[in-house]
Amino acid sequence: MPEDWELEKIKEKKLRKLFREAEGGVEGAVIERPIQVDEERFEEVLRKYEFVLVDFWAEWCGPCRMLAPIIDELAKEYAGRVVFVKVDVDRARRLAERFGIMSVPTLIFFRNGKPIDVVVGWHPKPVLEEFINQYLQ
Repeated sequence: MPEDWELEKIKEKKLRKLFREAEGGVEGAVIERPIQVDEERFEEVLRKYEFVLVDFWAEWCGPCRMLAPIIDELAKEYAGRVVFVKVDVDRARRLAERFGIMSVPTLIFFRNGKPIDVVVGWHPKPVLEEFINQYLQ
């Protein structure tokens, strides 16, 4: 049945487009939530956006789980200015080693692909806002 095959192709194409948009893959898209990235996509994201805040975290980490809703809020509030990225250190060990991640959560703020500052551990939202704002002015 040719119609079924064509319909499936159209569905696939639309789904791929939705995933790209959700991950910030559409040029000019405003990203309002953290993007989960692996070792393969990490460099691509750093190259693509001027300001990137990377949250190195682990599923088993209590402070990481406490920080997650704050990161979600900040991603919405800073959408269009800062892209928030989450890297699971257990799944991206080479990235964790590369950036010397010894404790989680560790937040690294990048500008134009280069790390410019680091915050280790859980911090309240106002502290993180101050951390971010100092580089956006």
